[in-house]
Amino acid sequence: MESTEVRIDKWLWAVRIFKTRNQATEACRAGKVTIKENPAKPSREVHPGDEINIRFSGYSRTLRVIGLLNNRVGAKLVPDYAEEITPPEEFEKAKRIHLFNLEQRARGLGRPTKKERRDMDRFFEE
Repeated sequence: MESTEVRIDKWLWAVRIFKTRNQATEACRAGKVTIKENPAKPSREVHPGDEINIRFSGYSRTLRVIGLLNNRVGAKLVPDYAEEITPPEEFEKAKRIHLFNLEQRARGLGRPTKKERRDMDRFFEE
């Protein structure tokens, strides 16, 4: 369902950048979302062609708005509405952060799963 006006927090949620709309709103309020290098408030409207930068802890993603939508779409439909223009170095940073965090387990979580153990072994071999 396409629309002519969509809030940035709703668009970020709809294209699956955040799991909840509340998370998208909080990221905007915290100044982690920028449009054309200007901080975006949650109510800011997006337009096709806008470049959106989202900062996460340790890395950032950059997207270009292709289409507008009001409702959340399936992962296969996201490329119809958002173009990923994030440099490959940022994805490498995100991967390293994820692997590094596997080593730090909270007390009481028990032993790592088989997959987590393999990921840790791969990380420490590099």
